[in-house]
Amino acid sequence: MNDNLKTLNARETKGCGNSINIQYINTPDQLATLCEQIKQEPWLALDTEFLREKTYYPKFCLLQIATPEWVACVDPIALPSLDSLFEALYNPAIVKVFHSSRQDLEIFYQLTGKIPGPLFDTQIAAPLLGFQENPGYAMLVSSLLNVNLNKAHTRADWSKRPLIEAEIQYAADDVIYLCRIYQIMLQKLAELGRADWLERDFAELSNPELYQVRPEQAWLKIRGKNKLTGRQLSIVQALAEWREKTAQVEDRPKTWLLRDELLFDLAKLQPETVSELANVRGINERAVNRYGAELCRLITAAKDKAPMPLNEQGRPAKKTQQQEAILDILTALVRVRAEENSLNPVILATRKDLEVLMFNDDEDCLLLHGWRFNMAGSELIGLLKGELLLGIEADKLAIIANKPDAELN
Repeated sequence: MNDNLKTLNARETKGCGNSINIQYINTPDQLATLCEQIKQEPWLALDTEFLREKTYYPKFCLLQIATPEWVACVDPIALPSLDSLFEALYNPAIVKVFHSSRQDLEIFYQLTGKIPGPLFDTQIAAPLLGFQENPGYAMLVSSLLNVNLNKAHTRADWSKRPLIEAEIQYAADDVIYLCRIYQIMLQKLAELGRADWLERDFAELSNPELYQVRPEQAWLKIRGKNKLTGRQLSIVQALAEWREKTAQVEDRPKTWLLRDELLFDLAKLQPETVSELANVRGINERAVNRYGAELCRLITAAKDKAPMPLNEQGRPAKKTQQQEAILDILTALVRVRAEENSLNPVILATRKDLEVLMFNDDEDCLLLHGWRFNMAGSELIGLLKGELLLGIEADKLAIIANKPDAELN
């Protein structure tokens, strides 16, 4: 594609009913014009293209922005500065619309240290309209617009230049159809009286802590850690923190340094010399030569250090009849609230979700956040604490406050 190209040819966008010129923004003058356009809009559909296969941090390659009237693809690789663009995008009067926004927002946070609010995420909103949890963008486009997206450039190398016209058009589709999906969702949510149900969910997306990586907590994301002994856990914690810090400094994928399985092997074998480390199956010669002495030092020091506590109660391998009965009661409350709100109960909470809540072993439990907490989560906690009771009133299940005997007399 010609570097001086300002717009691609107008084309009919199926399901949207109009032709849209795709602006390709790769000069400061074009960017200045785009920023003025942005300032006039009440909301924008946004998406990013990035690469992360060979780096720790995502490499920002393209930003797509759209309204029902126009669409632009901004080239961050070609532009000397994006400061004016961020200033325009971070205007709190403009709603930023994404689909599955976490990775996109991570890029914004990495570049600016801030999250561009207010936000609307169509993936988070979809279950309130009867869709499954975490639906894909292509599925929403197909279901709401009867359009099957072209996925020919899913694996494109977005860092190469010049991008071909077909790649630009492919990237633009991600925001062109997002505009229409957003408008449909807003209308449906308003009709159902659910327009404000998602405020808490979207506010949580704006929490900077979601996008901060703390190396000392890296071990928490490693599966199977609860099966380790105290000394082994201490070693895994030390190695996971080292791996995270080193990957950040070198901007390399952390699995390129040490895979999770290798962390476990080192924790169990506990090599204290470079020669012992070199004999561990799966570790490559480069890692031994470059990091061997440091790894051995960390392992030796961690052996004599108490590990950070797991803080995991864990669910029993087999639940008792009493525990199953409690889950049945929680399920009944979910069914009541789901019926009242014309939702499939599974969308509100699965039995597994209730089990997680009951054993209090995951602070990320869906029922502790957003509209699910407002609809059922707080009452489920009340049941578990004995503050609420499930009873029958007028042949219907009812949630009743558990009043002390003194209040009943």
